[in-house]
Amino acid sequence: MNFYKIFWVIDALTTAVILWFFLIGLSDGSVSSSNSGLWAMLLIFPIALLLGSYALKINNRLVLAKWLLAIMAVPVFLYFLFYLVLIISNPKWN
Repeated sequence: MNFYKIFWVIDALTTAVILWFFLIGLSDGSVSSSNSGLWAMLLIFPIALLLGSYALKINNRLVLAKWLLAIMAVPVFLYFLFYLVLIISNPKWN
């Protein structure tokens, strides 16, 4: 149950960030009809993962719900961990 909650929070925060960038793009005009398909996929995929995992959890398929959430949560967590290591270690890039 703990992994479900952790993965769900990571996915929800990721979805909120994507939605935030979408709203900023709408306000400054960078989201237009030429790239609406890309934005539709960027918004539909994380929302579908969250709703699908919730539906699986309700139907007592917790293992499948965890795996579904892990599709997005694990890469996002590793990406965050990579940047955290870069910030802490302060590497020299020359």
